[in-house]
Amino acid sequence: MRTVSREGSVAAALAVVLLGLAGFAPSFYQPMPLLSLAAREAPALVVTCGMALIIVSRQIDISVGSQFAVCSVCTGLLLAAHYPPALVLVACLLVGALLGGLNGALVAGLQLPSIVVTLATMVSLREALRWQRQGQFVNLPPTVQWFGLSQTHGQILIVSVAVLILTVLAWAAKYLAAGRYVYAIGSNLEAARLAGVPPRALTFAVFVLLGALNGIAALLNSVQSLQVDPKSGTGLELKAIAAAVVGGIAINGGRGNLWGAALGLGLLACISPALVFVHLEPYWERAIQGLIILLAVMADGLPVRRRRLGDRPRAQVQS
Repeated sequence: MRTVSREGSVAAALAVVLLGLAGFAPSFYQPMPLLSLAAREAPALVVTCGMALIIVSRQIDISVGSQFAVCSVCTGLLLAAHYPPALVLVACLLVGALLGGLNGALVAGLQLPSIVVTLATMVSLREALRWQRQGQFVNLPPTVQWFGLSQTHGQILIVSVAVLILTVLAWAAKYLAAGRYVYAIGSNLEAARLAGVPPRALTFAVFVLLGALNGIAALLNSVQSLQVDPKSGTGLELKAIAAAVVGGIAINGGRGNLWGAALGLGLLACISPALVFVHLEPYWERAIQGLIILLAVMADGLPVRRRRLGDRPRAQVQS
């Protein structure tokens, strides 16, 4: 019930922001700027889906930005070498899955804390990429931009792919046994183990899935311009975590759904246009994202604290 309430609150907040933009910045609703915003946020939506499942399983991955950068550079190099897009997609999936599998092997196989593991891989991947590229962009041939389509049709395709991934994963999380198992290990690991759920294998699989989604997101992002920035993905982990938590994904695992995470991302995506309207610098966007995470975690923990405080008098009376 609390998750539904959180989703309703996020939807209401999003509606208020959209109404404010409609009143004070009506140009926001012109078709082209709106479609451009949706296409720009589509890769973040794909990553947010994977991050939501990671958090549901009571893990965390703060290396997604670095993984995204590595996958983006690999995508750019393959596209620049004129490999067919289908082959590039397969390569992106493999590179992303490999990076996610590295995190999954350390977390599930060696039972190391996910926050420590992904912090280490975040720094290692980012610095390795910086050393290898020296800040040099990857230049792409004009024929690969927007998958060779017009800008409008390319943006529609990118948004459609992201929405399709969201729909499939949301359906799988709700109706497939594997999806329910992810919620089970996040809710009560020991009970899930006793019920026959393999927690280590499932944790590894969730990290691999997030890595593969990073690869897809990198491809969707790379084709939107003629250059690939090796620093791309900076701050992506903060946005994905914020969107998931704000959208009702419980930070302690086991609760929430992907549609709520998508609503959370929609709310965060409207922050930047709103900042332009109130004449604030763009760097305030990350500060606001951090504040939103803090407020969402506090809202998630207050009911638990109230229940604990409410149980104390009963325990004292019984004693």
